[in-house]
Amino acid sequence: MSQDREDTLYSSAADDDLHLLEVARRKALWALAHLIPGDPRADAVIQVLDDIEYQEQSLSIYRQALGADEVLNLVPSEPHPIGIAIVRDENIPQPWRERFECASRGSTRVAEGAYLGNWQKFVSEWKAEMAHVERHRNAQQA
Repeated sequence: MSQDREDTLYSSAADDDLHLLEVARRKALWALAHLIPGDPRADAVIQVLDDIEYQEQSLSIYRQALGADEVLNLVPSEPHPIGIAIVRDENIPQPWRERFECASRGSTRVAEGAYLGNWQKFVSEWKAEMAHVERHRNAQQA
C-alpha cells in the first residue's frame, strides 16, 4: 500500500473517531444543560464526558488543540457579498471545526462558510458549557 493511501485511510479513520467523539460530547452536554450541579442524574453524564476525554488521549489532535480564546482569535473572518462576515470552515482548526459543525448542524450559513456571529456565539457557549461541566464535577467531589 502506498504511503499516500495509508495516510488517507488513517486520516479518514481519525476523522471518523473525531466526529463520533464530538457527537457523543454534544449529546452529553445537551443532557447536562438542564441539570443543576449536585443533581445525581448528572453523574452518568459526567462519566460519559470523562470517558470521551479518556478516548481523546489516543488522538493527537486533541493534545495539540488550542483553547477557546486562542482559536477565536486565530480564525479569520471575511466579508461576504450578502453583507455579513463569515468564517471559512477550512480556517477552523480541528477539533474545533468538528465541535462547531456538531453544535451548529442545521444553522443558516453560506456555501463558503459559517456566519461569523454563529462562530463567535459557539465559542462563547462552549466556554459556558465547560464552566457548567466543571461546576458539576466540583459538586460530585463535595
